[in-house]
Amino acid sequence: MNGYHKILLIGVLAACLVLPGCGQSGEAESFSYPMEERFQMLASLTSSDDIRKAETFASDLCVVMDGVPLADSSVGAKAAGLFSLEDHTVLLERNVFERLYPASTTKVMTALVAIRYGNLQEESNLKQKVTIGQESVITEAGASLAHINPGDVLTMEQLLYGLMLPSGNDAGAAIAVHISGSIEEFAKLMNQQAQEIGATGTHFVNPHGLHDEQHYTTAYDLYLIFQEALKEPLFRKLISSGSYTAEYTDAQGQPKSQTWNNSNQFLIGQQPMPSGLFPLGGKTGTTQAAGSCLIMASRDKEGREYISVVMKAENRQSLYQDMTNIIQNIVN
Repeated sequence: MNGYHKILLIGVLAACLVLPGCGQSGEAESFSYPMEERFQMLASLTSSDDIRKAETFASDLCVVMDGVPLADSSVGAKAAGLFSLEDHTVLLERNVFERLYPASTTKVMTALVAIRYGNLQEESNLKQKVTIGQESVITEAGASLAHINPGDVLTMEQLLYGLMLPSGNDAGAAIAVHISGSIEEFAKLMNQQAQEIGATGTHFVNPHGLHDEQHYTTAYDLYLIFQEALKEPLFRKLISSGSYTAEYTDAQGQPKSQTWNNSNQFLIGQQPMPSGLFPLGGKTGTTQAAGSCLIMASRDKEGREYISVVMKAENRQSLYQDMTNIIQNIVN
């Protein structure tokens, strides 16, 4: 049974079985994307082995059936969540099943797909050189860029840093075309990976998150995607880097150098973390339609890890205030 089938059983198992660490009190504030939609394939699963596998799968996830609603007026974002990776509890949640635009938090999935389908765990593949094509030309006003150009030659490692630190939409397009041959084919891999890890409220059409009405996810699905990405040591290395200098050649074979800085203000010290918490890294995202978004991982003094997500905050200042107010609950 693949991951897609497993996740469709999670809600039923949560209601019928006592799953470790997932018993919460209170009602979820919004079920715009109801859990029932995640059960549509349940009837096709009849094997008792499937049930046992699904129980094990669900025990490693925070299952939001009776989540703790986030009603605090100090958090103004449309959707938010706080999840413990230690005991798989849902500490806080608001509208976590509502489909929203993810902006550049999309790039978490882009990095995950690139690492896995490009077999970038292998050093030789990570150092593979990529000649940038016309797909890197992004003309949308305000789009974040790594400022790479057609004809530039970079390694896949450099492109991943260009994707995750300055949130380069051009780097995302270059990665997609290198891995799959086109943006459209790469998006298919993104959606396939989403289904396999149970992110069934998600649909991607591009690797960067520039606005499209058919490009959406949920706060809960972002948690699922981010948790999966954290299993890859390379992904952890990327998101924990404050800056990175790429040295490569342009179309004329001339040397070029760029230093990219991480856009996560918690990681680079522009936004203080609550006392007793330490940032592991994350991904920001902003478009007019998506608002300001951030998903990140934190660690407390005992080494316990947490994932927190904010979607559709009013602006960047509100985003970081919302996130601070959310993760403060870890140490309170």
